[in-house]
Amino acid sequence: MKKEVGLWIDHSKAVIVIITEKGEETKEITSNIEKHVRFSGGPHSVSTDGRLQATAEDQRDRKYANHLNRYYDEVVAYIHDAETIQIFGPGEAKGELEKRLGRKNFSGHVDVIETVDKMTDRQIAAKVRLRFKEK
Repeated sequence: MKKEVGLWIDHSKAVIVIITEKGEETKEITSNIEKHVRFSGGPHSVSTDGRLQATAEDQRDRKYANHLNRYYDEVVAYIHDAETIQIFGPGEAKGELEKRLGRKNFSGHVDVIETVDKMTDRQIAAKVRLRFKEK
């Protein structure tokens, strides 16, 4: 069965629209991640044996990256069997997801990546329908 997927994604949520011969389905996946605040390079503390120790900021960065990785894995698990994937959204998440898909050998399925602002779920579904209707 032919399965085409369009998704709007940022770091807080992904709205996935799946189109098959049977119809259309919409799924929302939220990351439940706190906004990531980056600080300019701060000092690292040095242990008594002279090695640099990780700062609280480094630990926050790792925790944030791990949380994002779990979020992207959840999105990929939901769209892994799509023949064609359209990715759009406002920030860096769409490119990060594309890289994740490439590492999992799905990059050939990505049809288009597009930068767009925030959209309602209805606008997202309409955009996906229009894209795959053109094909």
